[in-house]
Amino acid sequence: MNFDHSILTLITFVPLVGALLLALLPDKGKTMQWGALAVTLVTFLLTLHLPTHFNYGLAPGGFQFVADHPWMPFPQIRYHLGVDGLAMWLVVLTGFLAPLGVLISWRAIDSRAKTFYILFLLQQVAMMGIFVSLDLFLYYAFWELSLVPMTILIATFGRTKDRRRAAIKYFLYAFIPSALLLVAMIWLYLQTGTFDLPRLAALAAAHSISGNSAALWLASLAFLFAFAVKVPVFPLHGWLSDAIYEAPTAAVMVLAGKTGLYSILRFSFAIFPAESHRIAPLMIALGAIGIVYGALVALVQNDLKRLAAYSTLGHLSFITLGIFTFTVSGLDGGIYQILNHGISGGALFMLMGLLYERYKTYDMRQYGGLAAKLPWIVTMFVITTLSVIGLPMLNSFVGEFLILSGSMQAMLPHHILWTVVGTTGVIFGAAYMLVMIQRIFYGNLGRIPQTVAGWDLDAREHLALWPMVILFLVMGIASPIWLRAIDIAGVDLATRLAHAVPSRNIHPDYGSTTNPDRVSGVSSVTAAQAQVGSQR
Repeated sequence: MNFDHSILTLITFVPLVGALLLALLPDKGKTMQWGALAVTLVTFLLTLHLPTHFNYGLAPGGFQFVADHPWMPFPQIRYHLGVDGLAMWLVVLTGFLAPLGVLISWRAIDSRAKTFYILFLLQQVAMMGIFVSLDLFLYYAFWELSLVPMTILIATFGRTKDRRRAAIKYFLYAFIPSALLLVAMIWLYLQTGTFDLPRLAALAAAHSISGNSAALWLASLAFLFAFAVKVPVFPLHGWLSDAIYEAPTAAVMVLAGKTGLYSILRFSFAIFPAESHRIAPLMIALGAIGIVYGALVALVQNDLKRLAAYSTLGHLSFITLGIFTFTVSGLDGGIYQILNHGISGGALFMLMGLLYERYKTYDMRQYGGLAAKLPWIVTMFVITTLSVIGLPMLNSFVGEFLILSGSMQAMLPHHILWTVVGTTGVIFGAAYMLVMIQRIFYGNLGRIPQTVAGWDLDAREHLALWPMVILFLVMGIASPIWLRAIDIAGVDLATRLAHAVPSRNIHPDYGSTTNPDRVSGVSSVTAAQAQVGSQR
C-alpha cells in the first residue's frame, strides 16, 4: 500500500488523534489553542496532497486515492474510501477552514477551551468521513457522528439562555430524518446485498435495484428528506436561524450546506437518478422560492446573525436550483458555489464574530459610524460583502453565472420562470448586504461604539482573514483551477442522470451522447469559463 491509498485515512483520523491528545493535556494558558491549531494545520497540509496528485485524465465516474478493505462479513460492510472531482475540493475546503476557525476562536473561547477544541476536532473527523466514504454504512456512521459535537457546541457555547433550546431543535430536525435514511439504507441492502456506493450506482444505472417502483420512490424520498433538512432546503429551514444565532463562530462556519448538498449529489443522484428527475421540478421551485424568501427576510433583520442565517438560506437555495437542473453548467456551478459559500460565508461569520467580540452585540441598531474607528475591519467587510453578492472578478460570480446558464438550458417545466425568480434574489442579496454595511459603518456613531472602546484587526485576525480575501480574487479569476476537477464530476453526473430517463427527454446539455463535447470531458465547460473570463 502506497501513500495514495492511506492519505484519506490520515486526513480523516488525524483530527481524532489530535482530539485524544488534547484530552490528555492540561487546560492551561493557550495550550488547547496551540494544540488545535497544530492538528488542523497538519490536516490541511495532508489535504493538499489530493489536488497535487489528482489524475485529471481519468475517465468520469472513477474514484481516486481509494482505500477498500473488508470490515464486516455480514452484513457486507467495507472500509471503502475515495474521492473524485466532487469530493476532493470539499475535503480541502474543510481542512482549510479548520485552522481559521481555531484562530478566530483564540480569544472568543475563554472558558472550557479543552471541551470546545475537542468537539471542534471531532466535527472535522465527521465531515471528512462524510466526504470520503463510499460505503453507505460507513457514511451513515460519520453522518450521525456529525450531529453530536455540533449539538454540544451549540448547547454549551451558545451566547444566550436559549442555547439549549436551539441545540435540541437542531438535533431533532437532523436526527428524525436520519432515522428514515437508515431505514431506506437497510431496505437497499436487502434488495441488493451491498452498501457499496459504486455497486449501487451501477445497479441503479441498469434499473436493477428493485422492481417495486413505489418502494424505490419512498426510499429516494427518505434519502432526499434527510439531506434537504441538513442543507436546509426551504421550507425545512426551521432550525437554521436559531442554530446560527447561538453557535460559536468556528462552528457556524461548517454548520450549513456542505454535507447536505454533497450527499444529494453523491447519493440521491447516483442511487435514485430516475426518482431525482421526478422530484426535480419541485426542488427547482423550492430553490427559487427559498432564494427570494431568504433575501426578503434578511432585508428586515436588525440582528447580524439572523441576517446572515437568512442570507445562508438564500445562497444554499441558489445551489439547490443549480444542481437540480441536471445540466453540466448547473451542476458545475452548484458544486463550485458550495466552495464559494464555504469561503465567503465563513469570512462573513468571522467578521461578525469579531464585531461581537469587541462590542458584545449583533444588533445593527446599536452600531453606526465605525468606518473611521475600524478601517481594516470595514475594508474586510466590504470586500467580503462584494464576494457574497457575486461581484464580477470575485469568486461567487463564476458559480452564479454557471448556475443561471444551466438553469436556462434545463428541460424541466417552468425552468425559465424559476430562473427569473431566482435571479431577483441576486438583486435583493445586494440590497440587504449593502444596507448592512451602511448601518454598521457609516452615518452617525452608534450608542455602543460611543461607550465601548473597540480595536481594529490584530495580527492573528489578519492572519485568519487574508487567506479568505486572496481566495475571493483567485477563485474569481482562475476558476479553471477548481473547475477542471469539478467538471469531470459534473459531466459524469449529467450523463448518468440523462440516461435515467427516456431518450426522448434527453437534452444535449444534460450530457447526452448526442453531444460528444458534453461527455468527453472539460472542453465545453472550459470554453464557457474562458468566455466568462473574457467578459469580465
